[in-house]
Amino acid sequence: MARSASLRLRLPLLLLLVPLLGRPLLGAPGQGAGTWSRFARLPYPQDQLFLHDTFPDGFLWGAGSAAYQTEGGWRQGGKGASVWDTFAHRPAPPPGSALPGPAGGDVASDSYNNVLRDAEGLRRLGVSHYRFSLAWARLLPNGTAPPNPAGLAHYRRLLGRLQELGIEPVVTLYHWDLPQALQDAFGGWASPVLPQLFRDYAELCFQHFGGQVRYWLTMDNPYVVAWHGYGTGRLPPSVQGGPHLGYRAAHHLLQAHAKVWHLYNDHFRPTQRGKVSIALSSHWIKPQRMTEKNIKECQKSLDFVLGWFAKPIFIDGDYPESMRNNLSSLLPKFSEAEKKYIKGTADFFALSFGATLSFQLLDSHMKFQQLESISLRQLLYWISSEYNNPPVFIVENSWFVSGSTKRDDAKYIYYLKKFVMETLKAIRYDGINVFGYTVWSLLDGFEWHRGYSIRRGLFYVDFQSHDKRLMPKSSVLFYQKLIEKNGFPPLPENQPIEGVFPCGFAWGIVDNYIQIDTTPTQFLDSNVYMWDVHQTKKLIKVDGVFTAKRKRHCVDFAAIRFQISLLQEMHVTHFHFSLKWSLILPLGNLSLVNHTLVQYYRCFASELLRVNITPVVALWQPMAKNQELPVSLAKNGAWENPEIIQAFVEYAKFCFTSLGDHIKFWITMNEPSVKNLTYIAGHNLLKAHAKAWHLYDKEFRRFQKGKISIALQADWVEPACPFSRNDQEVADRILEFDIGWLAEPIFGNGDYPQVMRAWLHRRKSVELYNFHLPYFSEDEKNLIQGSFDFFALSHYTTTLVGWEKEDALKYDHYLEVQMINDITWLHSPSRAAVVPWGLRKMLKWVKSKYGNVPIYVMANGIDDDHNMVHDKLRVYYIQNYINEALKAYSLDDVNLQGYFVYSFNDKTAPKYGLYSYAANQYEPKPSMKHYREIIDNNGFPGPETPELLCPEEIASCPECQFFQTRNSLLAFISFVFVAFIVTIVFINYYSKRVERRYK
Repeated sequence: MARSASLRLRLPLLLLLVPLLGRPLLGAPGQGAGTWSRFARLPYPQDQLFLHDTFPDGFLWGAGSAAYQTEGGWRQGGKGASVWDTFAHRPAPPPGSALPGPAGGDVASDSYNNVLRDAEGLRRLGVSHYRFSLAWARLLPNGTAPPNPAGLAHYRRLLGRLQELGIEPVVTLYHWDLPQALQDAFGGWASPVLPQLFRDYAELCFQHFGGQVRYWLTMDNPYVVAWHGYGTGRLPPSVQGGPHLGYRAAHHLLQAHAKVWHLYNDHFRPTQRGKVSIALSSHWIKPQRMTEKNIKECQKSLDFVLGWFAKPIFIDGDYPESMRNNLSSLLPKFSEAEKKYIKGTADFFALSFGATLSFQLLDSHMKFQQLESISLRQLLYWISSEYNNPPVFIVENSWFVSGSTKRDDAKYIYYLKKFVMETLKAIRYDGINVFGYTVWSLLDGFEWHRGYSIRRGLFYVDFQSHDKRLMPKSSVLFYQKLIEKNGFPPLPENQPIEGVFPCGFAWGIVDNYIQIDTTPTQFLDSNVYMWDVHQTKKLIKVDGVFTAKRKRHCVDFAAIRFQISLLQEMHVTHFHFSLKWSLILPLGNLSLVNHTLVQYYRCFASELLRVNITPVVALWQPMAKNQELPVSLAKNGAWENPEIIQAFVEYAKFCFTSLGDHIKFWITMNEPSVKNLTYIAGHNLLKAHAKAWHLYDKEFRRFQKGKISIALQADWVEPACPFSRNDQEVADRILEFDIGWLAEPIFGNGDYPQVMRAWLHRRKSVELYNFHLPYFSEDEKNLIQGSFDFFALSHYTTTLVGWEKEDALKYDHYLEVQMINDITWLHSPSRAAVVPWGLRKMLKWVKSKYGNVPIYVMANGIDDDHNMVHDKLRVYYIQNYINEALKAYSLDDVNLQGYFVYSFNDKTAPKYGLYSYAANQYEPKPSMKHYREIIDNNGFPGPETPELLCPEEIASCPECQFFQTRNSLLAFISFVFVAFIVTIVFINYYSKRVERRYK
């Protein structure tokens, strides 16, 4: 067949979301409470799909850092001490803080002595802006005049270099590092004197740097400064003043911010033409259950953290109503004049979101018994609704990796990808006015209360080295490409295609084991009964009276016809199930055979053929109990015992003999779990498969004309960092251990993959493991190599792997592999990733490894949730995985001959079925009907798809062969019979006419 497929554009998701989206209405306090119910109503799974789109033209991309985290040079150039210097130099860190490695930020990344180094990193990234903070104690060592010339020169040098590179500076005046002198003299932010001192400091900065700076941030995250600096004492200056002092400090921080904004607005804006705001940090919170009470508690949580500072600035100059109502005398009060002075003192909404506050510095009681989350998109919508749709500048966002992670920071990449994706959706779907994004941070540094135990930089810094050279991590390459493309533009490989599969393509469904019910029908009961019509109204058995027994027929198994009627409703051409070795031969040999069960299987297969459905039958599939082996074999070493090889061959021969007339599509072993196999067990399993294949090939193929192979589970493995050679090596290793282990001997060179042997030799050499991979003799290699008729694989999901150890719970020490999760992927209720393109990559990998072998996708499916309406995720899953299979067939020339969905029904595979099962009733799910539609179309035909005329195929039915092979004879007999009847009628007619004539 001439293969053809044309790209087609997916209907824009935006059209599907129109009823629920649109630009938010002008916000007001309290309107943000609608956020939770709105996002609960968005269409699933469409709203959660990855959005391939770009950001608006002129969108700002940047990176950031903070002075105390990266500058170092704490005693250089006349710098004064800050509260963080004092905190880090304590003899013992306070409880709850983590300060391993070099003491605090004394040296950190040494940015003070490496201005050109940092600027080169920015140039390499291609950013449009760089957010950094000025060290108050470097410019004013005592917190007040006179200024420090060396400090002024340092920041002039940095600003000058940024100007040369065309990078916009976004400058924070105060990022937590209050001069220690001000804390000692006045008590820091607990004092009403500080707002004026902060104004004086800001004026110095505007005078010296304002000509080169268009974006100013007065301070960063005042919640952390006030609450943990003066309330809990967790962070510098470590004043444990309780809520009362925490709220007072926040009051002064708000007054200080307003003073600086008015200073700039009145005296510097006319000439410098810049903008001023404050960097506010927030968490996100979701209700435990969608009740009005819980939503109110979520709203209160945001009021107490973000609204504490945002509402006075962006709305009316006063604290949120929920705070005023709950805190009573604890919360200071603003005069009417102060409210007017504070209201409107921000030119844009500067948002900080991520690891600094989320799940870290948010006090548990401020969650109000609700659940913390990391949904940036929902927070952006809440801000827009609550604060009158302000322009939003994301000035800090990212996650973190372990302090031991060096340059392949996959976890960081996927969190960054998630946050950027949510920002893009907020802009495109929700109409939020976001105009810039700042990743945190440019380079590794001192991470506040976490010390050096985590890293958040795009560039790696070896803190123990002298030169503190910047080394780009994988996230640098990711962010570079993101900036270069201005988002995630649509790519041809992301789009579905139109086209159809070839004639004779196998469309199937899987049931691990068919439902077996061998209960005899009433027609096999030889007893005689009388109906007691007078008293009990029941049938009464007549003792001693029997009728003649008759031979058992397939119609006696009532359960068969019903199951097959469900299969017919699907329009599938193939049905795949496994036999139960443990029940057919309970003792593991032919001394005891369950003939009733064998007859049931024979009847099931013949009934499938009768309705033109091809049975695809596996001899053995491992299950939890005894691996579905006969008990005697399971207790005698199972596959570890070489005697099982001959036992399997005898069992296979019995099945070929008893069922081979009805079954032409055999699987020796279905999905043997390599995770649970020892190398000895795998060795024996391969030999058993090969012997069974050769048995069929020599003794049964000629007469039964079937085909036989093994079915392997083959989930795709992708390097977590696509730019990392180390991650690619790990991915290749896992593919060989997971698939190549059993596939290479059969479909390749007759022996185990060289990658396996080399790796196990290495592990043995370092004496960590001593697992021996057996060797095949030359005869065994010849026996196993080529023992297949097709390549059957089961594929469910895709896994990301890396080499950097990040999470001990997901790290495989044996293979030295870290499992990674891309949190932008769709996931099922059981957390299985939905990655359709993984199937296409898997099919291409098989072709590249083993040539143009015929391939069947023998199982492909996803679990659902009974509470999820209309199994929408499975509909999406089936549609897109089959489309990727079509791409493999049409675009990659993969010899794909069949596709099977897992699974038939929820009774045998709970949550995976295309039929639900409850109270003895089977109901087709929408996914079944969707699959049936794809089958009826033989794929995804479009207007330009050539019409494919396929001859109707009829499955072989031995019982029907008499009629199928003697059609001519039947026609002749029918003609003779009709002619005979007509002759008799004419003879009778004319005989009667003659009789009447003579009368």
